[in-house]
Amino acid sequence: MSSLLHKHRLAALVGAAILATPLALSALPGNHTTAFAQAAGGLSAPGGSYASIVAADKPAVVTITTTMKADPNADDGTVSPFDEQFRQFFGQQGIPLPPQAQRPQNGGEQMALGSGFVISSDGYIVTNNHVIDNAKTIKVTLDDGTELSAKLIGADAKSDLAVVKVTAPKPLTTVTWGDSDRLRAGDQILAIGNPFGIGTTVTAGIVSARGRDLHSGPYDDFIQIDAPINHGNSGGPLVDIDGKVVGINTAIYSPNGGSVGVGFAIPSDQAQKIVAKLMKDGSIKHGFIGVQIQPVTGDVANAVGLAKAEGALVAKVEPDTPAAKAGVRAGDVITALGGAPVTAPRDLSRKVADLSQGEKTKLTVWREGESRELAMTIGGNDTGTEQAAAEPGKGAKEAQVATIGVGLADITPDVREALNLPRGETGAVIESVSPSKPAADAGLQTGDVIVSVNQAPVKSAKEARTAIAEAGKSGRKSVLLLVQRGDEQTFVAVPFSVG
Repeated sequence: MSSLLHKHRLAALVGAAILATPLALSALPGNHTTAFAQAAGGLSAPGGSYASIVAADKPAVVTITTTMKADPNADDGTVSPFDEQFRQFFGQQGIPLPPQAQRPQNGGEQMALGSGFVISSDGYIVTNNHVIDNAKTIKVTLDDGTELSAKLIGADAKSDLAVVKVTAPKPLTTVTWGDSDRLRAGDQILAIGNPFGIGTTVTAGIVSARGRDLHSGPYDDFIQIDAPINHGNSGGPLVDIDGKVVGINTAIYSPNGGSVGVGFAIPSDQAQKIVAKLMKDGSIKHGFIGVQIQPVTGDVANAVGLAKAEGALVAKVEPDTPAAKAGVRAGDVITALGGAPVTAPRDLSRKVADLSQGEKTKLTVWREGESRELAMTIGGNDTGTEQAAAEPGKGAKEAQVATIGVGLADITPDVREALNLPRGETGAVIESVSPSKPAADAGLQTGDVIVSVNQAPVKSAKEARTAIAEAGKSGRKSVLLLVQRGDEQTFVAVPFSVG
């Protein structure tokens, strides 16, 4: 998935567009009908029709229009002012807007369009954070055309969820939360929203996959769907064949800006908890422990003596953080938090983010061939979550002799100056990498500094060579190196090779 994202753009589904005031729904692309030219066929609903589901749920789906100040620093009118939010949340640039959705001139106001759904008859509405982010005013249009001013109750950028509230003259029609954990690939679903501002639209499809990680934040666990969704569908509900909300439509994967049958929704089981907190407190203080983490590969597991390639490998511990105070070290593999298993870095990020500042818990780590339990008090940090360290390249084939294919040198004053290393930096500098050996395949480069070998610090080239040789003699198939490159530290497991 991540390699594909370099070829195409992943875009939040915020408004069809961002239109100059007033919002002219008639000013849609002249060929907009082609954007909906999806396959006419599809699976049939029980009884041959979805009409009863649509009749029950459609009145609870709303259009959300926000007004915001134009970005005076924009270069032209082809890029959404939500681009920075897209980059922050999705790690990708937002796609260009349709030609007629131009940025207004002279710093005028803009309007953005999204969707939402009513969860309580007294006017609480769920949508995406990127729909209302930086909004000066928020307007909600009900299914019957009634327009109401809305107040922002709370928003959370990390989960891309928000709650707004309207005061209506009569109780509003609502939808009910469903159980997204019961969804399976192949289950039928409906997406409801206002694509391109043409009006409330229903599309049908199936769940294509579960647990998609778009590398956007601690809550990445998206439902992938093939029901066509487009700009303006953001914040609209994804419902099951019982008419219950099992997701919030949030993003598409597209080479051309329109639906190609690859959409993503936030699971309802995750969203419901966050929405409840936003309704109660207006914001969420995510937990924070202060580590850089990376996956545990098979080579890493072998190097540290783990039976399975599971957990989160700590590449770096930030000073004066909960992890540092608890005694977490670089090289530890975090295997559980609060007794709940951690099988991958994403598990740890999500579990930490769900905890509250000041909450006391236990962190289980694998260190020096044994499991240890550390007491920890969760911190609060809204500027970030646990960081993913850079992943090394692919490993090489297994072999028999303790050779990885690097030439090592001591850190001399000249080397320190050339590489701009801190005064107290110790270790072994890689001065050469054999292109045919595992070190090259693992991504090691000349100028990298090996700080530790198999979790033991090394202060010189001799110590590093000795430690690598000892690791080979011990019968392990790979050696775990902590490598400093610039300001980043990353663990790299390098298999041994013949020669």
